[in-house]
Amino acid sequence: MGAEHSSQHSALSPQHLDTVVQVSGFVKRYKKHVAVDGVDLTVHKGEIYGLIGPDGSGKSSLMKAIAGVLTYDGGVVEVFETRVDSERAAERIKPRIGFLPQGLGLNLYPELSVEENIDFFADLRLVPDDELAERKAGLLAMTRLERFRDRPMKNLSGGMKQKLGLICALIHEPELAVLDEPTTGVDPVSRRDFWSILAKLMQEKGMTALVSTAYMDEAERFHRLSFLSDGKVLTSGTPTEVRALVPGSVVTFEATSQLKAIDRLKKSFRQVESLGSSLHVFTDTDNRSTARRQIEVALGELTPSAVRVDDPELEDVFVALLLRKTEPTDLSASQPNRAVAHNRDGLAIEADALIRDFGSFRAVDQVSFQVKQGEIFGLLGANGAGKTTVIKMLNGILLPTEGTGRVAGADMRTAAGSIKERIGYMSQAFSLYLDLTVEENIRLFGGIYGLNRRAMAERYEWIVAMAGLSGYESSLTSRLPMGVRQRLALGCALVHDPRVLFLDEPTSGVDPIGRRRFWEMLTRLAREEGVAILITTHHMSEAEHCDKLALMYAGKIVAEGSPADMKSQVETAAGRLFEVVTDQPGKALVYLQQAGFRGAALFGTKLHFFCRDPDRDKTCACRALEESGLSVISVNERPLSLEDVFVYQVMALEQAGERTDQEAVA
Repeated sequence: MGAEHSSQHSALSPQHLDTVVQVSGFVKRYKKHVAVDGVDLTVHKGEIYGLIGPDGSGKSSLMKAIAGVLTYDGGVVEVFETRVDSERAAERIKPRIGFLPQGLGLNLYPELSVEENIDFFADLRLVPDDELAERKAGLLAMTRLERFRDRPMKNLSGGMKQKLGLICALIHEPELAVLDEPTTGVDPVSRRDFWSILAKLMQEKGMTALVSTAYMDEAERFHRLSFLSDGKVLTSGTPTEVRALVPGSVVTFEATSQLKAIDRLKKSFRQVESLGSSLHVFTDTDNRSTARRQIEVALGELTPSAVRVDDPELEDVFVALLLRKTEPTDLSASQPNRAVAHNRDGLAIEADALIRDFGSFRAVDQVSFQVKQGEIFGLLGANGAGKTTVIKMLNGILLPTEGTGRVAGADMRTAAGSIKERIGYMSQAFSLYLDLTVEENIRLFGGIYGLNRRAMAERYEWIVAMAGLSGYESSLTSRLPMGVRQRLALGCALVHDPRVLFLDEPTSGVDPIGRRRFWEMLTRLAREEGVAILITTHHMSEAEHCDKLALMYAGKIVAEGSPADMKSQVETAAGRLFEVVTDQPGKALVYLQQAGFRGAALFGTKLHFFCRDPDRDKTCACRALEESGLSVISVNERPLSLEDVFVYQVMALEQAGERTDQEAVA
């Protein structure tokens, strides 16, 4: 790790030079499997240090060892200058650490209320009674859980459970917070809440944090980070330093024949993604004119339109580093030929004024949308918004209280059996039999759907080619890499050649290359096979792949359109997005909010805020910061992300609801 320290230290104040965590040559084995192999890590006081990587990369093992709850097989772990090599040593550091394990609410008690859980952990951590009330009030306000003090933990949404888990881990005001994937499985609003809470506690209490995540887009939020792959550190440094390792540009554009364009581009570039109607290509030149010209040459007579050239995101850099370790593979080369695709005429899914009540609670309220054959449709929403209930109604699992719907031509009220024969479903858990081989899983699902011998042989050959499973046929499913297991699950969901595919959080925990390969498969299924795809995801970067999106809030659809349409709607309402870099980002956030920029949010060492009048608002923001004694290093416009869209829309609706409640009380 050594090289990145000198440049980072020069930018940090002396208090950050104090070492809180020092890890050298860390090794952890589970029987014969080496989970972590020779990792070095240094975390300084007052910083947010990130561990980034997919499931199985070694993040959790390393974090548990640092928190003193897991033994290890090699190397040295020091926390607060204490060598953590025994149970006695671990007990010495635990009072100074707040540990949040991976999994929604796993450190909580389901039958206890929000307040009872907090009081229990405060009592366990010997928090004085006279301090507890003030700390509890502050943390409940920050997490927006004040109104839910009496609600049992088991009745909270995923995002609320995670925020309560964070309160319980931090109620004793630890010097070091060790947070293992705290944002996995929660919606973008809860994710942004989490980052705001962490930034505020660091600013006010001087806390240090070690945070792991599988979300590549969160890498920008860390002061420094390490990217783990297969138990080893692939790279470490500040986000700026990591980005400098792979110079390049990203060209985003549209082309009339998208799949033909992809096939041509893949001959010259290793990172080619389809994002809805757009293509996203990483080039190895940081000269924007040259990058654009390279794309035009690779496309030949296909003319790109709506061309934009940007600096690469950290995910592009991580993928480039991973690809250096692997042989080039072209998924399109293995795609089977298909004589007949699904007819693209007509609608694959129709939801018309769907309502579903559970007693007095209305989970889904007048939901209507349509999905065409060959279209990728994303259903987005916070935890508890009603997405899963909508899917269950469309699949014939739940009857609607009111409203109608058709899926693959069948009425969801009367033809549940027909619907199940015409749809494929892939859950977050993948629904595979781990003690069977790849071939046995495919043939088992084929038998469940009643395929005869000839049809089974054809579909088996198609799935192996489509999902890139050649060479894995005799492998036990439990021993497959996560990305390969995911592709197998998709193949099993498609074994009966469905017209419609439902995907529920399908890429959770998969590495960036595996996720991109999976999305290439989905794009080809939609564009070539004519399969209609309805997907739910908390990865806002993945939502960019969808042709259309619907955003649900409190059981209703509150925004709908293509990703570009939804960004345009927010830009019209809120203005353009700007990023400011200052010497004291925590204080800068407070001053910006006081100056009227209510939507300002911290992104690691940077701040984002909306400007309705860019020239006027930029000047106003800079003046507010400089008059407060802060140094403004840069202010630049950034393209809106779908996370920005999601958070803006949901926060606006929450604020409108609060105003309505206040008016009703008045």
